[in-house]
Amino acid sequence: MNALQRILVTAAMCAVSTGCHGGPPVDTDARLRLTREPVTMAKLTYPQTATVDQVDDYHGTQVADPYRWLEDVDSPATRAWVEAQNKVTSDYLGGIPERDAFVARLTGLWDYARYGAPFREGGRTFYTKNDGLQPQAVLYVQDAPDAEPRVLLDPNTLSADGTVALGETGLSRDGRYLAWSTSVSGSDWRTWYVRDIGTGKDLPDKVEWSKFSGAAWDRAGEGFFYSRYDTPREGEAMEGANYYQRLWYHRLGTPQGRDVLVYERPDQKEWGIGGSVSDDGRYLLITITQGTSRNNRLYYKDLADKSKVIHRLFDAYDASYDFIGNDGSVFYIRTNKDAPRERIFAVDVEDASPDKWRPVAPEGPDPLADAALLDHSLVLTTMHDVASVVRRIGLDGRDLGTIKLPGLGTVGGFHGHAEDTETWYTFNSFLNPNETYHFDLRTGRSTLLRKPDLKFDFGAYETSQVFYKSKDGTRVPMFIVHRRGLKLDGANPTILYGYGGFNISLQPAFSPGLLPWLEKGGVYAVANLRGGGEYGEDWHRGGMLKNKQNVFDDFIAAAEYLIKEKYTNPNRLAIYGGSNGGLLVGAVVNQRPELFGAAIPAVGVMDMLRFQAFTIGWAWTSDYGSSDDPDLFPVLYAYSPYHNLKPGAQYPAVMVTTADHDDRVVPGHSFKYAARLQACQGGDLPVLIRIQTKAGHGAGKPTAMVIQETADRYAFLWKALGMGGPAQD
Repeated sequence: MNALQRILVTAAMCAVSTGCHGGPPVDTDARLRLTREPVTMAKLTYPQTATVDQVDDYHGTQVADPYRWLEDVDSPATRAWVEAQNKVTSDYLGGIPERDAFVARLTGLWDYARYGAPFREGGRTFYTKNDGLQPQAVLYVQDAPDAEPRVLLDPNTLSADGTVALGETGLSRDGRYLAWSTSVSGSDWRTWYVRDIGTGKDLPDKVEWSKFSGAAWDRAGEGFFYSRYDTPREGEAMEGANYYQRLWYHRLGTPQGRDVLVYERPDQKEWGIGGSVSDDGRYLLITITQGTSRNNRLYYKDLADKSKVIHRLFDAYDASYDFIGNDGSVFYIRTNKDAPRERIFAVDVEDASPDKWRPVAPEGPDPLADAALLDHSLVLTTMHDVASVVRRIGLDGRDLGTIKLPGLGTVGGFHGHAEDTETWYTFNSFLNPNETYHFDLRTGRSTLLRKPDLKFDFGAYETSQVFYKSKDGTRVPMFIVHRRGLKLDGANPTILYGYGGFNISLQPAFSPGLLPWLEKGGVYAVANLRGGGEYGEDWHRGGMLKNKQNVFDDFIAAAEYLIKEKYTNPNRLAIYGGSNGGLLVGAVVNQRPELFGAAIPAVGVMDMLRFQAFTIGWAWTSDYGSSDDPDLFPVLYAYSPYHNLKPGAQYPAVMVTTADHDDRVVPGHSFKYAARLQACQGGDLPVLIRIQTKAGHGAGKPTAMVIQETADRYAFLWKALGMGGPAQD
């Protein structure tokens, strides 16, 4: 049993009217004492935020929630609060002269052509491209390999301000139809349409209230399978809980009201139900998930069988079972069953008993990140110390060699079908913009297809990977990017980024938004914390549920490493993370406020006692647990960012960021946290909240909005870390 499991939660609260309470105690033994030097700034005046006498009983523990009213994000009072807070933030950021310079430099750096990996369907080739400063990337099609590309779908024509983005897409196997969806203002809700690829015109079809779904066409191209929820009740679309996902079939030319219900489980409100169709069109694969766990159930239906029989292939919910492809009735399955780094086996669905499973790719020393069935062979992407490695094996397990990559980085792509003899992939890293390669599976040759033309001296900068020890001795990797010849004098402004959750791996990735920070002498570090998938399921489990404190310990240890190795000092160290990473930043600021000069928690899960009450938040209980569980409530209460703020504590400069249309992590999390932090801040350092309008959790933001947000982040850090002078040294 670890320390968090032994915490005895107390109801140590201050008066509700202060908006603060101390929360449960945090063990500070054996911590490295690295303390931020006192900094003098003019204290900001914040809008008055009302409190309410709301106290909840959690298994006998009384917990105050004085800002509960801010959860109603559409109320007139909340809207007035948002407007007042945004004015304070806008005035503050607008008074930083360097902000305009950041906008100009970011605009220049972003202005280059960016391509997605091509993919082929029905003899046509498709890819996305953004010319540079277009709000959204455009989907192009080539009707033949030597044909001139033409615009198939330009999302920039869907709205005047670029806030309607292209969501998921699905192509019919004959390359005739494109099912395409829209995301409005960053919402997770999708509306599906169908475009005739030959004419470029849309059919009358329209499918609404889909979420977390693709479009899987039947072999004949007569219709597609998709998942949706019930139509939300009035006023609940952006906040109401999402339960009872169902799988439907939409036939072209018919209204949605005539769609066929394929599978539902009214007795299992939390089951996520998704569908895909095998390459040969014979099988409908039904994947059943619950929350964000990697475990799933896998069912199938023989589409040649006119009965409604659905076969439960893997129904134990004891591991992950992912369908890669098939050869007739033989399915190739990727799983973590008895293999935390994953393996692949073949099973004939005519006799799927475990003793008949045929090993194809055994578990290796590195976790399996992706697998594709191409040219009747498997293309496997693994991660070795977080960097991509790609190799091929035959369906009989024979080694067919490794695909040589340009360096240490991250690959994507390798889309296609079992009969395809060619494919495309992308490669990028922190200092390597996304390159596109064509790969011939018969010759094993990679050919560079596109290399971005970005005016930046990449040779003047470098990336290193280091390994440091966390509090319990665990070896944790971290990437560090900076100018060559960096002087390790402990004075470099540094951003430390982390996530640590949901089996998500933070691999090296390029963004033009990083470059101005490096040009200004900044250091950028990415810590690969437990809770992610960098070393397989064991690494993930090491940072979830009752092990969540390990994630915070890993992040704190990363900060201490950067300070001890003299990359920076506490006054010049900023931490940044989004979503689960926003939770990370909030928790760590509470536990070690003296260790950081600034913090930016973005779209964070800040109220760990109520996150399950909104939209898809209930699904995260597989990683976090729930306050409804008396065994896990003490764990969540011990680190919940909102509940562990202490009145009078000296917090670093903090800029909370969120968006008014975030229906994944609803903005009430950030509203409540920012209000309470403003009330609790005992020092003079600013506590701001930046609330983006007409945006969501992050995906689909138009380019100009991303540039403005990035410039605001850098301007805030410029002042908070004293980059214009010695105030923070």
